[in-house]
Amino acid sequence: MTPDAFVSWQRRFGAAGIGALDRIRALHERRGTIGRRERQEIAVELRWPVAAATGSTSFYADLRGEVRRRHVQVCTGTSCFVSAGGRPVAQAESALENAGPARAISSACAHCLGFCYAAPAVLDGATPLAGSGVYEQLVADAPNPAPTMPFRSECEPVVLSGLLGAEPAWQVWPEALAAGSGAVLGEVDSSGLRGRGGAAFPVAAKWRAARNGRAPRYVVANGDEGDPGSFCDRLLMEGDPHRVLEGLALAGIAVGARRGFVFVRSEYPDAVRTLGEAVAEARAAGHLGSRVHGSAVDFDIEIVRGAGSYVAGEETALLRALQGLRGAVVPRPPYPSERGVRHRPTAVNNVETLAAVPWILRHGAAAYARLGTDLEPGTKLVCFSERFRSPGVCEVEFGVPLRHLVDRLGGGLRAGHRLRAVQVGGPLGGFLAPHELDVPFTAHALDGAGVALGHGSLVAIDDAVRARDLLQHVWSFAAAESCGACAPCRIGTRQGSDLTAAGDVEAQQRVLEVMARASLCGFGRGVPGAVRSLLRVYHEELGG
Repeated sequence: MTPDAFVSWQRRFGAAGIGALDRIRALHERRGTIGRRERQEIAVELRWPVAAATGSTSFYADLRGEVRRRHVQVCTGTSCFVSAGGRPVAQAESALENAGPARAISSACAHCLGFCYAAPAVLDGATPLAGSGVYEQLVADAPNPAPTMPFRSECEPVVLSGLLGAEPAWQVWPEALAAGSGAVLGEVDSSGLRGRGGAAFPVAAKWRAARNGRAPRYVVANGDEGDPGSFCDRLLMEGDPHRVLEGLALAGIAVGARRGFVFVRSEYPDAVRTLGEAVAEARAAGHLGSRVHGSAVDFDIEIVRGAGSYVAGEETALLRALQGLRGAVVPRPPYPSERGVRHRPTAVNNVETLAAVPWILRHGAAAYARLGTDLEPGTKLVCFSERFRSPGVCEVEFGVPLRHLVDRLGGGLRAGHRLRAVQVGGPLGGFLAPHELDVPFTAHALDGAGVALGHGSLVAIDDAVRARDLLQHVWSFAAAESCGACAPCRIGTRQGSDLTAAGDVEAQQRVLEVMARASLCGFGRGVPGAVRSLLRVYHEELGG
């Protein structure tokens, strides 16, 4: 389908799609599977072509395969891969053989459940289990609840202070309603705030572009935190949901939007619940709804649950997923700020980005700009995986040395483990060897070192992990999560996986070159950098 044909089709059928994924999911859970008859029912209910219903149900991981009375998702993210000795699925399946009748249990893989600080992890229905002995807990009469996520801050002042219970949310919202869009835009612009989802685009510039478009306009919080190794957005959505909602509401003022959405990945069921409760509380308190706090502003928020796709975290794919369509990437331009939800101007921001906005408006742009560096002001939540002595989330200023993060804040590796590499920024970030950690923690400096900041996660890889197994893990993730919209990525990721299995590392260079030059989006163009960094760090073991 050409871009013009897609636009025409979505105008006819996509506008009514918000909430479609929940309706499809409900049918899937009732029937246990989605076949030809179910796809036809979906098409009739949503007034979609059968091809559209087929496209969505075949794209998302949650909607494929069987869902039985007990459904278990096994995390195969990098931290769980390391913690489970490279065999998380095999260990979980072995445990489930003793968990009851096979016909009553179904299982699936999830590339991250957000418990990297306590890996390995599984999601048993809506109940997360994590930590040592997690697979044995699948057959326990009373399994232990997953441990809470540790959080600390090394910043003074603490920007995300709500996580420490210091500053309640919704304090600046009434003042911002009175001040108007210009005041909100001006403060955020002066603060230098950039997106925390990986692209680091200036927030005020995105909001201004959306505001210049024709109403109605929309704002969207991207809570589809799919990078294996990153769990800071889950911390914010579950631990300080009102601050996320207030940040989105402030974005709504800046953009001139009357409606906002929070798109949350389905692997975070507690985040979906917590945010839903927070929306209801905010409405009851008068923060959302019609003529908010006696102003002329109408603004409300809706929580939308994803259905299992890493690429749906890319903003154009996310907007399609929000409307129930396949979460495939769409060529840009036009950008979402021009044509997004229902083909109207839309500003999409990462959850961590939005959570910083209330603090900026309360304490001033200058206070925020003094943190971090001149080029990259502010703070960043850094995620430390289970292999560190001090796993969890820590708020730091940009510019702190990466070695300080690994050795001091992360505490180095737990007893009995020796550091072989650090994966920075998730599967599209890259790998650094222990001797390569003397670099400032900024997007610019890390890019110069051959890795990407991404969501700011740090996954420690110990020397017990075989290099070829790790390379196969990276390629398998890429092949499974490619949206398939472009041939270089769709075919290249599978070729890379096959070449690794065949032991032909040298031939991968040709695949990487094609993917880097010709892929449609940052996913396909990002995989080559991550693989090349791994090949560099593990050159002696892998050759090539």
